Amino acid sequence: MDSAYMAIEDLKDSSEQLENLAGGIRRCVACRLHESRRHAVPGEGPVNAEIMVLGEGPGGKEDAAGRPFVGPAGRYLDTLLRGQGIARDRLFITNCVKCRPPNNRTPRRDELKTCTNLWLERQLELISPKVIVLLGQVAARQMLGDTATVSDLHGTTQPRNGRSYFVTYHPAAALRFDWIAATLQEDFEILGKLLARSTDSSQ
Repeated sequence: MDSAYMAIEDLKDSSEQLENLAGGIRRCVACRLHESRRHAVPGEGPVNAEIMVLGEGPGGKEDAAGRPFVGPAGRYLDTLLRGQGIARDRLFITNCVKCRPPNNRTPRRDELKTCTNLWLERQLELISPKVIVLLGQVAARQMLGDTATVSDLHGTTQPRNGRSYFVTYHPAAALRFDWIAATLQEDFEILGKLLARSTDSSQ
């Protein structure tokens, strides 16, 4: 069988598996967060995305739409991505928890563990991104361990378990604090250069 045809078939199969995961997330009742959600937010993007962007959890706009990063923080993220020539539709964007915590509180440890084990790890395995961008402290600690701090690690790439994580602040924090906005801009410039080098080396 032609190798190009096999690659297309594999991609189609992986896309179907990713959509099946999304369906499972929308129906999930494994933790208390399903009790107050309007819509679960599985995430969006292609299964062959080289970059995954991982936030904390859906906010009010995301809960209403069932899509990630569509509120003010999402628009800020879009601006940062455009500034580095990164097309959002080439990324996979999701959160550590797929349902909005009540009143936008911080997700609890058991909620994070449940959602990561049931859904996020399976998404990571299917997509296998080259770089996972961690937005904020919750995402950093969930993927890098409880001692990880964004203030220490922002703008750096952290290898863990065969994966490459880029750490930075959450866009929502940049909307509140000018110094975080400036730092986030600098971090995304570092990320843009990192991705450009990765693209050049693969050609």
